[in-house]
Amino acid sequence: MRPLFQLAIVVLSLLTSVAHAQSELSHYLQIGAENNPGLMAKFTTYYAALEKVPQVGALPDPSLSFGYFISPIETRVGPQIAKVGFSQMLPWFGTLHAREDVAMEMAKAKFESFEEAKSMLFFDIKSTYYDIYFVQKAIDITHENLQILRTLQELSIIKIETGKASVVDELRVEMEINELVNQLANLEDSKAAMEVKFRQLLNSSDELKIAVPNSLEEESLTMTKQELLDSISVQNHLIKQLNHKILSWQNQEVAAQKMGMPQLSVGFDYSIIGKSDNPNLGRENGRDAVLFPKIGISIPLYRKKYTSLVKESALNLEATQWEKEEKENQLTSLFEFGYKDYLDATRRIELFETQSLLAEKSLNILITSYSTDGENFEEVLRIERKVLQYALEGDKARADKSAAIAFISFLMGN
Repeated sequence: MRPLFQLAIVVLSLLTSVAHAQSELSHYLQIGAENNPGLMAKFTTYYAALEKVPQVGALPDPSLSFGYFISPIETRVGPQIAKVGFSQMLPWFGTLHAREDVAMEMAKAKFESFEEAKSMLFFDIKSTYYDIYFVQKAIDITHENLQILRTLQELSIIKIETGKASVVDELRVEMEINELVNQLANLEDSKAAMEVKFRQLLNSSDELKIAVPNSLEEESLTMTKQELLDSISVQNHLIKQLNHKILSWQNQEVAAQKMGMPQLSVGFDYSIIGKSDNPNLGRENGRDAVLFPKIGISIPLYRKKYTSLVKESALNLEATQWEKEEKENQLTSLFEFGYKDYLDATRRIELFETQSLLAEKSLNILITSYSTDGENFEEVLRIERKVLQYALEGDKARADKSAAIAFISFLMGN
């Protein structure tokens, strides 16, 4: 009875795993956020966009001029030897502020692009982590099933020696073992490839040990379907990015209109006067002259380019609004598929939990019967394959459910 006892212990172990917290996943997300080069590039681009704000909000560089008179011009107080001029161009009221608003909204759009990249990175890390979890569970379950088959092999040998079974029974077990050994090798290769991908997402060294829980925490969506859709339409980073671009084009249109307005210039001239030969000038002789203020105006007579700038901004605004509507439609479609996957995984978890229990009971009954009379061995192997299948499908459903929740969270910008 020892092989039968061993078999019962292994079979029961398939359904007695205990859930563990996924604290390791949070740790990996933090590593990815700190180390991923693509994410760092996005954040640096955002900082670079912020530097654009003071550039466009600054006044034009002032103009300083110097003139020397080869033939001095005689003035009342003496000959004019040289002249120094200073002038500052002043854009129309509100032009600089409008340009700053344009640059700031574009910088905010860059920040949302960074947030989108971070959400995508977190989703990739989570989904790859769940894939590794499933492959590891498949490896564990396959090892357990190999142990079951080897125990069955021992049992079949005993029945053959007592004349209650055919040698074919032992050969069938041997074939099943060979297939599982090959399947196990494929699973190990898949796990190694997934771990390489996972480490690349974290930009970590090959020495990083990837710890997965014995089972995933049970997660469920707490919001209604409509609430999830409403959250996506407001919180999704691509939508927020397009909203900032819309505001940027609106401000660009205002700035273009103001660029078509006159510009003022203010300044002064400083004249350097030489000494005059006239002795009657007294203290006035050779005194330098400061002329202030000097006011000028730049009149934008050629209106075509300014009109074109305004029209360009309006057309870009309209295009971005259409792009936002298209993106909202795409996100709705993606959400529907993600929500469908979530519901499907939830149903599969319930189904395979039930099927696993039924298969376990059937297998125990068949093994007991076979150990007594040596009959129905082919049915024993068929149900044993069902036990393996349902265990794998159950863990696959749990991984799929967690991945679907991660995807919906990604769409919501979390």
